Amino acid sequence: METEILGAAREIDFSMWSLFARATLVVKLVMLMLIAASFWSWAIIVQKLINYRAARTEAGVFDRAFWSGEPLNELFGRIGPTPSGASERIFAAGMLEWQRSHREGGGLIAGAQARIERSMDVAIAKESEGLTGGLPFLATVGSTAPFVGLFGTVWGIMNAFIEIAAQQNTNLAVVAPGIAEALFATGLGLLAAIPAVIFYNKLSADSDRLVAGYEAFADEFSTILSRQLDS
Repeated sequence: METEILGAAREIDFSMWSLFARATLVVKLVMLMLIAASFWSWAIIVQKLINYRAARTEAGVFDRAFWSGEPLNELFGRIGPTPSGASERIFAAGMLEWQRSHREGGGLIAGAQARIERSMDVAIAKESEGLTGGLPFLATVGSTAPFVGLFGTVWGIMNAFIEIAAQQNTNLAVVAPGIAEALFATGLGLLAAIPAVIFYNKLSADSDRLVAGYEAFADEFSTILSRQLDS
């Protein structure tokens, strides 16, 4: 008898596609949701890795140009009115306000220092918003995907027990497919959540470092302009 049961169990297809195809509608929807969340998470991860690498490269190039000794007006003129990089946009925001704060006679309008700092702060806030875009989705997937998968598992096991009760048979050939389909949902939940959590932490730290670099540059630039205002 046991040999017959094991033989029947071996004949069951336990491939991923078969597990999905045999699942109930609710479990299929859960699986599709988790697969979509996983693909979306990886798209965000890859895009952010590319963007952050480009931002670090751009910041390094601009930093060398800024501290090369080239006059700030000439550097601003070379960058142009539509800078392409984040560091350049922050620098341009400060320089634009610096130029606007000059009267026609050459004097400075009162409060120029505060306005320049606010302009750069606004530019940094915009860059920070762009850097962190998509990270909340990774955090959401990382925290909810295991529970969504668990819901699919609970639903699948419930239906497996209903099937067992209907057939009044608890042999391995009846129990195994339903349990495997249910656990597959939990596996997909973990598959979506683990990379999302890992890369959310990494990308958040990378974003914080980039923003800290922008803020440090803004402080240094503000100090340089402050010296010129005092002189």
